[in-house]
Amino acid sequence: MAIFCLLFSCNKKDEGDNGDYSEQFKQFTAELNKPRHHITLEQEQAFIDSGFHAIKNPYINDIFRYYGLKFLYYKKGIDKPRIALRYADSMLMMAKKSVTRKQYVSNYAEANFAMGDAYFSLSQFSTAYQCYYQGYFMGKNNLKNEILAEYTYRMGMVMFKQAHYPEAANYFKLSFRESLSYKESFQAFYQRQELLDNVGESFKNNGNLDSAAAYFTKTLNFIDSAGAPYTGPGQTRLKDVARAVVYGNQGEIAMQKKQNTLATQLLKKSIAINLKKGNDYGNAELVEINLGRLYFSTHQYQPFLSLFKDLRNQLDTVKNEEAETTWNLLMSKYYQQTGDMNKAFAHLEQYSALKDSVNKRSSSLKETDVNQQQANYDKQYQIENLKDNNKLQLIYIYLAVTCAAMAVVIVLLVYRNWRKSKKDVKTVSELNRRINLQKSDLEITLAELESNNQEKDRILRTVAHDLRNPIGGIASLTSVLLLDDLNDEQKELLGLIKETSNNSLELINEILEVTNNGTSQLSKEPVDINSLLTRSVELLRFKAAEKDQQIKLTVLDEPEDLLISREKIWRVISNLITNAIKFSPVGGIIYVSASIKKDELRIAVKDAGIGIPADVKDKVFNMFTEAKRPGTAGEKSFGLGLSISKQIVENHDGKIWFESNAKTGTTFYISLPRQKQNKPAGKNAEKEAPVLI
Repeated sequence: MAIFCLLFSCNKKDEGDNGDYSEQFKQFTAELNKPRHHITLEQEQAFIDSGFHAIKNPYINDIFRYYGLKFLYYKKGIDKPRIALRYADSMLMMAKKSVTRKQYVSNYAEANFAMGDAYFSLSQFSTAYQCYYQGYFMGKNNLKNEILAEYTYRMGMVMFKQAHYPEAANYFKLSFRESLSYKESFQAFYQRQELLDNVGESFKNNGNLDSAAAYFTKTLNFIDSAGAPYTGPGQTRLKDVARAVVYGNQGEIAMQKKQNTLATQLLKKSIAINLKKGNDYGNAELVEINLGRLYFSTHQYQPFLSLFKDLRNQLDTVKNEEAETTWNLLMSKYYQQTGDMNKAFAHLEQYSALKDSVNKRSSSLKETDVNQQQANYDKQYQIENLKDNNKLQLIYIYLAVTCAAMAVVIVLLVYRNWRKSKKDVKTVSELNRRINLQKSDLEITLAELESNNQEKDRILRTVAHDLRNPIGGIASLTSVLLLDDLNDEQKELLGLIKETSNNSLELINEILEVTNNGTSQLSKEPVDINSLLTRSVELLRFKAAEKDQQIKLTVLDEPEDLLISREKIWRVISNLITNAIKFSPVGGIIYVSASIKKDELRIAVKDAGIGIPADVKDKVFNMFTEAKRPGTAGEKSFGLGLSISKQIVENHDGKIWFESNAKTGTTFYISLPRQKQNKPAGKNAEKEAPVLI
């Protein structure tokens, strides 16, 4: 024990470390809080790095707080959560080295909250909730309201993002009450005003406009009263930012109440503050979106266009996915009003892509039940505590029960074997007899299957052979007709008939080859993909015209050959376009496009149809799948086309997949490897062709 104590004392970082900050670090933080070090984030970080590294023997708290400042920079300053996660992990490591219980409780909870925030930004929600719970558990067990305030604040944000607004409001209110235990500081004041504003936003999003307005007024009064002692330049700037956020929220309520003049004044007031250098550009962009909505809804198109042109420049500098999404939607509506449908469609496409990305992330967040996870974590901790308290006793009990059970089992086995030895012999004989009977039945069944298989091959050969003559006759007659004096349209149509006939003959030859040899050889040749797509589309335009549909084709900017089987890939493309025609409504538009993605060539077929239900998405590529549905005009489906298409594409070392939405339709993709020798040199080699989907 004496040796252990000696080693432990030698491992302490600094004999003077009492769980507080060192005097050098206190001087450093006092200097950091002065306004001249807050000009830009980069200058502030340079000062933090140089100031911390000048401390010769930093305490545990010094190192912990330095990592915390770096975490804030990468998490909230420049939004790089992966780097922020590394600093949060370093915070947790330093928390575990705490020299006092009070220091450990505080730092351990803060480090877990930081890790939870980083994981949340990375959309790893389950891990984030577990980290949040670790901090909550520490605060609950040590009766630390300041720690619980941090937890309830985060739970409020989670509920808010899950659109559970009443629950979010309750969490924010609870966090505000718990935050009263904070030591009075500008940081504590600023978090409290944010909590009041968050309560108002929760009411606003839930449609309780009067309650929301009351809380926004309460927030402004709180900023004026509780924020009065904080008059430094940086503190004054942050108070102005907080007011601007509230003005924007008040303006949105005025919009919903049709108080357009008041809404315009409030929104402009908010924007003017937050567009100043160093203020909240992200919030300003969202408020500008609301002002744009107001202009558009009141037909003020000139101010709308001027505002959104400025906002476009801002979004190119300060990324804001939520504002970017709505910006594209409103610009699409504007161009619809002005009759410029090409621009309207382009913005609508961009909006749809961004909206899908946002929905994908939000759906994974909304699928998690935070309250249930908290209950599970509570039970888990209870179980672990019980296990720790009773571990040794359970081990003894398990050993005793195991030995007794083994003894009983041995006695029973000996007795059973002695009593049932004769019966077992009889049972084995009966089983052998049944096995022999089953073997005979299986041999008969296999013989019948072989006979049926041969009959199937005979029928296939007969049908394929009989089809060769009429289809070959069509191809020959088409060749003769092409020698006549015909116009260009007639020649094109006859050429399509001839090409279809030849492709059908190749399919028949393949069937004969499979039935004769049991395998089919994949014959590849260089094929111009632009030409193949064009011919495939032209062949099916008439079928689409029967449902008053259009097929829009986008090919590569420059021709490119792929080493493929022309007939098989033609069959895949035709299958996908035919399915798009089948499941698209009358008058719909089908988009077919080709694009280059590094070392692969991608073909996309997009419809605006009924989509693929979630319960059959995993079955559509199965042979004879049950996921068969009639087309929009009652067309039959046999469940073979997509299975055959998948086999063909995979035999070409390619991939086939789809994306489907009940509102926007389904897009099937084919990815085929490119031939490196055909890839053009120069800076345009990586250029991607435009895709109209």
